Amino acid sequence: MRFALLGSGSKGNALYIEAGKTSILIDAGFSGKEIARRLSLLGRDLDSVDGLFLTHEHGDHIQGAGVISRRCRLPVHANEGTLRGGEKKMGKLYKRVEFETGTVVAMQDLEVRSFAISHDTLDPVGYLVSDGRVSLACCTDTGKVSHLIARRLSGCNALVLEFNHDPLLLKNGPYPLSLQQRVRSNQGHLANEDAASFLQTLVHDKLQHIILAHLSETNNTPDLALQSAAAVLNLEQARGLQVAGQNNPTALLELR
Repeated sequence: MRFALLGSGSKGNALYIEAGKTSILIDAGFSGKEIARRLSLLGRDLDSVDGLFLTHEHGDHIQGAGVISRRCRLPVHANEGTLRGGEKKMGKLYKRVEFETGTVVAMQDLEVRSFAISHDTLDPVGYLVSDGRVSLACCTDTGKVSHLIARRLSGCNALVLEFNHDPLLLKNGPYPLSLQQRVRSNQGHLANEDAASFLQTLVHDKLQHIILAHLSETNNTPDLALQSAAAVLNLEQARGLQVAGQNNPTALLELR
């Protein structure tokens, strides 16, 4: 299995995953043209993607979903709440594939399992993706960590986890109080320290890659996020640690 974050943050999110002859996107928060450009930097073609899975209906996760679905005849997989909440933004889709949160969707060489998270949308989810040998978990845009999230992320070989904000930067930054309260709420975003504490419970010998994702450009920095994460890891564990940026894709990472 190989994967790359095409970008992650409040201006757009997309995660590319492939195994065997199958490839998928999780979220499409950039324009269709930009998603295609970023895939091309990895030597991959948007027309070869087999399916798009959505986490929730906010624009930074679905901006390009309708365009690439229609243009590339790409099925869009999501639960009923996300499809309903994103209907106006996405427009008509080539194919809607609705699932119930918590079920497994089999797509050729990949299995994709959704799980409930906590965000201020209709039915937000994270994903656990497996090729039957190794697995990757993606969990961003959650204001709290539940026992269910912990179970789904436990034992994965690659982890994409939200490190959204530094509490002091948020408190002293330009956000109005109402927006600060939304970010800090149980339906908002994870702070660095909370995400790091959670990460500490998930580390195991077969965890190969840890990607810190959805950093706020206003209320966080890559250095602060990395410091928080590195503080709960030993040197060997920290070798697989990196931050996903907003403007460029990560390298195409392999799970062995």
